[in-house]
Amino acid sequence: MTTISINMEKYEADAAWDGIKGYVTNTTLAKDEVIANYSNLWFIERAFRMNKFDLAVRPIYHRLRNRIEGHICICFTAYTIMLELERILKAAKSGITIYRAQELVKNMYAITYTLPKSRQVKRVYLGMDEEQSELCRLVMPGWRK
Repeated sequence: MTTISINMEKYEADAAWDGIKGYVTNTTLAKDEVIANYSNLWFIERAFRMNKFDLAVRPIYHRLRNRIEGHICICFTAYTIMLELERILKAAKSGITIYRAQELVKNMYAITYTLPKSRQVKRVYLGMDEEQSELCRLVMPGWRK
């Protein structure tokens, strides 16, 4: 037979700490600065979440330094582009989210050709809907269909 008991003194002492958040750090920052910086932690957590899920970044097991640095550079560049796209969409008050933009570009096609006599390079975008056109206008200034 097993007997379970609760030490009510310890339970009540523990309850005194409910709702209180503590910070342990080895920094030389003032306590107000520690708390202010901690409130930005959401941005770092969001960055990891975006890299893991939205960009599907996964560990690649490289041994050579230049390959490791190249992989990190590619991941960082993709994340930076995603943040810039988000900034552009928000500044334009667009209804397109970064997730929707990812879906829209999957079906965007263009043909690039050079005119034989003038050697002028031309590009034609194929079958774009209104949402895709809006996205192009926002990320490529001077773009026209």
